[in-house]
Amino acid sequence: MKRALKWSVAALALVLLAAGVLRALEARRARQAAAAASAPAETVVQLAPADVVRATKRELAQTLAVSGTLRAVDSAVVKARVAGELVGLTVREGDTVKAGQVIARIEPTEYQSRVRQAQEQAESARAQAEVAQRTYDNNKALVDQGFISRTALDTSQSNLNAARSTHRAALAAVEMANKSLSDTVLASPIAGQVAQRLAQNGERVSVDARVIEVVDLSRIEVEATLSAADSVAVRVGQRAALQIEGSGGLDPAGAERSVGASVVRVNPSAQAGSRSVLVYLRLDRSNGFRQGLFAQGTLDVGRTEALALPLSAVRIDKPAPYVQVVIEGRIAHRPVRTGARGQVGGQTLIAVQGIDEGAVVVAGSVGPLREGTAVRLAPATAP
Repeated sequence: MKRALKWSVAALALVLLAAGVLRALEARRARQAAAAASAPAETVVQLAPADVVRATKRELAQTLAVSGTLRAVDSAVVKARVAGELVGLTVREGDTVKAGQVIARIEPTEYQSRVRQAQEQAESARAQAEVAQRTYDNNKALVDQGFISRTALDTSQSNLNAARSTHRAALAAVEMANKSLSDTVLASPIAGQVAQRLAQNGERVSVDARVIEVVDLSRIEVEATLSAADSVAVRVGQRAALQIEGSGGLDPAGAERSVGASVVRVNPSAQAGSRSVLVYLRLDRSNGFRQGLFAQGTLDVGRTEALALPLSAVRIDKPAPYVQVVIEGRIAHRPVRTGARGQVGGQTLIAVQGIDEGAVVVAGSVGPLREGTAVRLAPATAP
């Protein structure tokens, strides 16, 4: 009787335990179903036709960014060649002068006196040379007649030679004095406009003192500075498009008008310190420009064909550049190696390696997308 009661209690305990396990499993399934029902659906990003680009082979115009200052091809600084008081300077900044035009003088009184002094000394030397000549002629006749020795004739010959040398030196002094007198007249060596007036009337100037600077604006070039690496690709004759400050006017697209230019010279030496190289570009037109204006633009150094993307599509927010490629409806990040840049239709393109031709790449205007994000392409852009 007691044994039957024990087995009944054990069976009841097993039944209760099994019922508890079943209730726990059903509750777990209910929680999982509720969690699945409440979980949000995967977000799908819709990409418009303008949001993607295709990697295609393009012919890129390789360009270099250049900037520099406008310089007149011909310019000159008129300097004082003799010291003295400056007189007769009437031109000022902006005045037009002609080649050979007298612009100022150095007070000539002192130099005129020096010319007269040198002339008088030359006359004295000439007279002494004539006396020495007559003495030599007389002594020669006496030697022929045997009245004096040959030594006396040699002495008179030496005196004659010395007198002639003194006369020639005096004549050279006259030429030097005349040269100094002519140097008192300051003339412009070129035609152009006065850029600077560096002295005033009545001022006593020294030798090589700067008086005025004249520039010829009929021919203007840009003095641009390039790095040593960039300068290797530059050749005489290459074309450039430059924007010059103050050039005035906009093109139909609303951008500042560009001015064409050509490379005319490349400096064979690098600049000390910076190791940069100076490149000189001649403007196609120079009217309306002034020396010292700033110019910047691009220099066309060649063309190449390569797989290219817009520069904005290559992202650099990681240690290595990459692009966001659409593969089977999801975003994949693909690292790329970049190459030459070029302009096509006003857009900057860059050569890339690491993706296939025809790959669909997210444009730079979309922004970063997490790798694996689901995307849906508009019908116009679907592969």
